[in-house]
Amino acid sequence: MKKIYLIRDAKAEDFSEGMSDFERALRKKGYKELKTIGSYLHLRGISPDIILSSCALRAQQTALELSQRVLFEGEKLFLEELYYPPYDDIISIIMAQDKEHDSMFIIAHAPYITELANKLCSENIAKIPPAGVVALEFDIGDWGELELQSGSLDFFIYPKQFKYYMPKQIRAVLA
Repeated sequence: MKKIYLIRDAKAEDFSEGMSDFERALRKKGYKELKTIGSYLHLRGISPDIILSSCALRAQQTALELSQRVLFEGEKLFLEELYYPPYDDIISIIMAQDKEHDSMFIIAHAPYITELANKLCSENIAKIPPAGVVALEFDIGDWGELELQSGSLDFFIYPKQFKYYMPKQIRAVLA
């Protein structure tokens, strides 16, 4: 059994004159979103075997913040190929991963991360919001066996779900 956690980068700064999209950093709100999502993942005992992230600044910051929240100290790869790629390029990257890795975080951008989720499972996800996580399970033993529509949805979470109800364990971490 293999698991992929598709994660959209958290809320970033707006464009400003002279700044490229690639250089946009996380906002304070983005860090707050990651604190909530990271606490949820940690409480569920989720920590990947590897993190693959776009090398855009906001994605790198998302990866580093989440890795701290889930106590991950393993390999993090920041790949230019995950900065606005077509879904089939991301699938090629996934399929090339070591079969010893049973789970991975993939941190990328909208709309590509949503497109990838919809290609990998039969669920129809309209949009993964900032800091949203789609967890997919695959009944395979090697990443090279990955096929389109073969994943089953484990969960789909995003920060606004916790706006009106937040489990006390998460609330305690955020206090």
